[in-house]
Amino acid sequence: MRHGKKNNHLGRTASHRAAMLSNMASSLILHKRVITTVAKAKALRKYVEPLLTKSKSDTTHSRRTVFSYLQNKESVKELFDGVSAKIANRPGGYTRILKTGTRLGDNAEMCIIELVDYNEDMLTTTGTAAAAKPKTRRRSSGKKTTDAQGSTDAPAATSGDAAATDSAETPAAE
Repeated sequence: MRHGKKNNHLGRTASHRAAMLSNMASSLILHKRVITTVAKAKALRKYVEPLLTKSKSDTTHSRRTVFSYLQNKESVKELFDGVSAKIANRPGGYTRILKTGTRLGDNAEMCIIELVDYNEDMLTTTGTAAAAKPKTRRRSSGKKTTDAQGSTDAPAATSGDAAATDSAETPAAE
């Protein structure tokens, strides 16, 4: 039985799995998103999130520790210079997995794993959704006042009706 063994072996030897996750983590850091299978994305998330947390403290020791996992100078430089500045305030959850359907050849579940702070479309959508949220609240029916409702609806209706009658009469007069 495999009680307490959380590691997904992904059908690979330990050295192959470590090399694959290292390469995928470097690609994720450099390109900010990677298209892969769901199983690999979940394994990659467990691999790369501790590295992202470690990048918040820019010390020689943390750089060497991260380099021992990534084995790529460019990705380590990008991680400590660019990515760590964006994720400095975030307490965790640096990656997002977006499922995209199945692959045509073998029907494997595919997804996009990306760094959360680099998807500009999601960031702008989240900002507008947060601003729109208070507008969706409804007032309970017991708290309506007839004076306030009647005074706001009446002038709008009369001005709209007057404009409609003026435009209707103008073509008839000509």
